[in-house]
Amino acid sequence: MTISIASSAAPGCEAPVASSGPINERRVAELFTELLSELGEDPSREGLRDTPRRVAAMWQSFLSQDVPAATCFPESTVNGQLVIVSGMSVWSFCEHHMLPMNLVVTAGYLADGTVVGLSKFGRIAQHFAGRLQVQERFTRQMVSHLAGAVGHDNVAVTVQGVHQCMSMRGVRMEQARTTTVRKLGRFASDAALAHEYLTLTTTAQQGALR
Repeated sequence: MTISIASSAAPGCEAPVASSGPINERRVAELFTELLSELGEDPSREGLRDTPRRVAAMWQSFLSQDVPAATCFPESTVNGQLVIVSGMSVWSFCEHHMLPMNLVVTAGYLADGTVVGLSKFGRIAQHFAGRLQVQERFTRQMVSHLAGAVGHDNVAVTVQGVHQCMSMRGVRMEQARTTTVRKLGRFASDAALAHEYLTLTTTAQQGALR
């Protein structure tokens, strides 16, 4: 297992958060037809005849994840309450080998008179997964967007990833897991809060991966 932990003081190399616009599906299909030929396949045979079109449509759908608008609800009785949303599983593509990676996300924040609509956590994860990614950047983007949604920095995100670029190629270690943690505000400065969050997160992540 590889574990990376960052706090608000850590230097960043975050790429722009804007997702790709619509792609030219026809051109992508043409390029994939050429790729099949270069790989020694016959793109005109029955099993592959519609494959380039399907691949182009898949990329169009994958790269079309809109930025979610967070819905917040006033709730004055929850000041200082720890809220954790776990078990959010999304798929992305590693930008180094363009192979899939499955990311299981847990997000936490301290409620401060408002609560965030729970479905928005999953939509935020889907949005940042819908592009060529690396897990470290995905984690950073998640926590930054969540901080903007809740209106303060008392947020944290943990991601555990299974990367096919590691499990099906190269060293081929199918059981390898990569964990990244990004903590801001009190999650970075309050040792007791950080310990509580990481304990609950570890339990939640283990349950989600069973």
